[in-house]
Amino acid sequence: MQTKRVYINGECPEPELISEGANWLRAGELVAFPTETVYGLGANALDAAACAKIFAAKGRPQDNPLIVHICSREMADRLTDGWTAEAELCVHHFWPGPLTLVLRKKPIIPDVVTAGLPNIALRMPSHPVALRLIEESGLPIAAPSANLSGKPSPTNGSHVWRDLKGKIPLILDAGVCSVGLESTVLDLSGDIPTILRPGGITREQLEEVLGKVEVDVPKENQAPKAPGMKYRHYSPQGEMILLVGSSDRVVHRMGLEIQRGHARLKKVGILCTLESAPLLHNLLPDLLFVLGSKERPHEIAANLFEGLRICDEQGMDLILTEGMEEETGLGAAIMNRLQKAAGQRIEFL
Repeated sequence: MQTKRVYINGECPEPELISEGANWLRAGELVAFPTETVYGLGANALDAAACAKIFAAKGRPQDNPLIVHICSREMADRLTDGWTAEAELCVHHFWPGPLTLVLRKKPIIPDVVTAGLPNIALRMPSHPVALRLIEESGLPIAAPSANLSGKPSPTNGSHVWRDLKGKIPLILDAGVCSVGLESTVLDLSGDIPTILRPGGITREQLEEVLGKVEVDVPKENQAPKAPGMKYRHYSPQGEMILLVGSSDRVVHRMGLEIQRGHARLKKVGILCTLESAPLLHNLLPDLLFVLGSKERPHEIAANLFEGLRICDEQGMDLILTEGMEEETGLGAAIMNRLQKAAGQRIEFL
């Protein structure tokens, strides 16, 4: 398949480009498009055959449910039963934005979208391209991240092009995504609101609005309730070690690992915070990528997947990554992605 990549204005999308994307979606095809979190790979959420193409293009396991993107409360009402008071509060405070709500689905939603589960995951993105595409098509759009399954999520159009060129007909490229981590997934189908996946909206923000909010701990052999819960995700090609502790301890350990890696003729890459970077230059890693400051975790979130992909592009055999000491706020979402990328190989120093 020939893939067309078009550059679109992220703030004022060109109507003819939006119309082209909408036409592909109505025809049962796939379109990659930007959201404020990461790029999505979209299909008509009401068309089982179209949604099946998402799994084929990504190599995605069939039991991993999809998030459905909408543009209005009216569209949400067509797709879900049992709209709750908590859902209404979330819509008022956080939509459009990086929050996905899990609610009871209506039969109109094909089982392929929800992996046979009785619930649907709904989100209203804030990115103008995403909203205009949904509005123009008149369709709810099922869309996981627009990458090959298991690889770091795509935060700019170039990432999508490298992963999916030749697999889909159209990529709408609006440059870099602002948030850089996938949405928070909040299950509202039970008695207590429960975070299934941390993301751009923090637990603390949700508790200010909803009161008590729990965090789900996935169990072995349990079917995933939401995307990103069961499988290893966001993984670079090289071996990755996640190191958590004070800057001096992390830097000391990284120095030892660099020596060991070079002794084995390995190319060693470093992903670190701004605070640790000055101490690491003299250790001569093959790549030093600064994610951002500990004082500004939104920088780290926005740069994380870019750093992992650069490690792949430059052929790093060993990737040493500095983790977050504080797993509160956005730090919880960052650590969630880092642990999955490292295959849970994490060391506290």
